[in-house]
Amino acid sequence: MDMPVRWVTASPSELTSSGYEGCIAQTSRAGEVDEMNNLILKERNMTEQTETMEQSLDQPVKTNDMRAPAPYSEVRSNTAISPQAGAGTCSSCGGNGGGGMNLNDTATISYVYAIGRVEARFPNLAAEKEFAQATGRTETAGKTDQQAFHAVLSQRQNRYLVRQLCWVLTIQGLETYLLQPRDPADIDMLVDAIRPMPAPNDIDVVIGLRGPIAPPDMCNGLMVPIIVFDQIYSFGRDELIKAIPKPEKLTDKQFGPAAEELFDRIMQMTDNAGATDEHRVLNYLAMRYPAIYAKAAEKYGGDYSMTGVEVIPSSLSSTRKIFKAIFSYTHRNTDFTEKFFVRVDATEEFPFLVTKMSPYYDR
Repeated sequence: MDMPVRWVTASPSELTSSGYEGCIAQTSRAGEVDEMNNLILKERNMTEQTETMEQSLDQPVKTNDMRAPAPYSEVRSNTAISPQAGAGTCSSCGGNGGGGMNLNDTATISYVYAIGRVEARFPNLAAEKEFAQATGRTETAGKTDQQAFHAVLSQRQNRYLVRQLCWVLTIQGLETYLLQPRDPADIDMLVDAIRPMPAPNDIDVVIGLRGPIAPPDMCNGLMVPIIVFDQIYSFGRDELIKAIPKPEKLTDKQFGPAAEELFDRIMQMTDNAGATDEHRVLNYLAMRYPAIYAKAAEKYGGDYSMTGVEVIPSSLSSTRKIFKAIFSYTHRNTDFTEKFFVRVDATEEFPFLVTKMSPYYDR
């Protein structure tokens, strides 16, 4: 608030008697007024500066304006650090031990128990030419193309070629999976799957984890899921049938044809990719449980036909994945159907038997 200026007026006698007291009073009051005016001006200047700063903050920031640097802690927390790509990785190799797949992801793990045939293929022209040069250094006189192919890959000095090839699992003639070993030492299983004298009924059983779809440059444009396998069983149909224990009540002439026919029937029934729990259970029983063949041969001897196979979840499943595999046999004359079942646990990668085969009754 501005104070009015008050002048002090004195008569000549007062000026004479008091000297310059009136002028001194006037000067002191004028100094106080000037000091208050200066304070008011300072307050006005501060208010105007504050309003100017608020208006500048409300205006949009132009692209050329310089932004204030963020605090160091904020920069670290908001910056995503990508992992460095490993040196020397080969996206087109068939045996890279997982091909950069992260098996510790939080995503649900999908197991595979597949029955098919393993084939080796060249991913590119360079690998094919390198294999041709290695073949020229190998003694292959008198051998077929398949025998020469197996001989070259079986040599220890040519293991680099095994890693360069892409390995395909075909099921019923269809390209279904690309194979990669989880452990690089298991690459020998792939070489063993290439037989020098293959037969039409040869079988390869692949057990492992199902991965993503292969990139186009991995196997010459073939885009199918990748299996990181832990085990491969390679054998022929005749070997499997001969390994099945024969029931005491049946002769070799009775059991042999029955086992062969049942095996062919089961192969048709297991026409699957082995990726679901139900298919894994059925494939496991076909390859590892000989009692189903013995039961089928026994029922054939009693004039029964095998009419169905079904896999359903068991009521005993709580914390584990337990399934019932039900086999149905129907009498050829009376149409009476008998059923038998087994329980299999398919929780982890390797299924196993829970209960042996026993009669099954519909509820």
